[in-house]
Amino acid sequence: MGILPDFNALIFDMDGLILDTEVTYFQAWQQAADALGYQLSDAFYRQVSGLSFALIELKLTQTLGDNFPLEKFYSLSSKFWRATVIREGIAVKKGVHDLLSVLKSKQIPYCLATNSPEKNARECLRYAGIENLFELLVCCDHVQAPKPAPDIFLQAADSLEQDIQSCLVVEDSLIGLLAAKNANIFSVLVPSISVNECMQKSAGIILNDLSELSILVQAAQK
Repeated sequence: MGILPDFNALIFDMDGLILDTEVTYFQAWQQAADALGYQLSDAFYRQVSGLSFALIELKLTQTLGDNFPLEKFYSLSSKFWRATVIREGIAVKKGVHDLLSVLKSKQIPYCLATNSPEKNARECLRYAGIENLFELLVCCDHVQAPKPAPDIFLQAADSLEQDIQSCLVVEDSLIGLLAAKNANIFSVLVPSISVNECMQKSAGIILNDLSELSILVQAAQK
């Protein structure tokens, strides 16, 4: 699996890493697009993984045209999304509970650092039933620029009262890896989509799931 560098804190992405939210987003987007007479491909979803809402909006208009009715799309997709998560909840990714238990037992600080606005992030955590597991959240509306800019990770390190070089970033997407690179911070990739060459080159280490990271953290902190 590899070896982790020395660290004092962990910074986690949320969508696709802690929560299996992306599948719920994409399903709602497809339902909304269908209702409006448009189609979104699987390739589009892979393309926007990890992007901020502003960049997703840009990709939507680039893909579907300037006349694509964004307001109707957002209204419909929000309706479809909430109907699904109210009924089914949001799944927590494999290894999350074990890893957070290890971090707490070893008194290693951690936080969430997401391109989602705080309101959306807290809503997702609530539907997943883990809103109390993360005391610290750094969201896109807390900083000047979202990922791939380094701002979110720099703010996260500051919130953790740690030097950025003493933190590990745990990500699932290329956008997050690029933000980690821009922040000059070591990154752990637990991919939610197929790993491409750029992701391989950008990640400090690649793992299959957070259970593997739990094992490495325990080994590193003995």
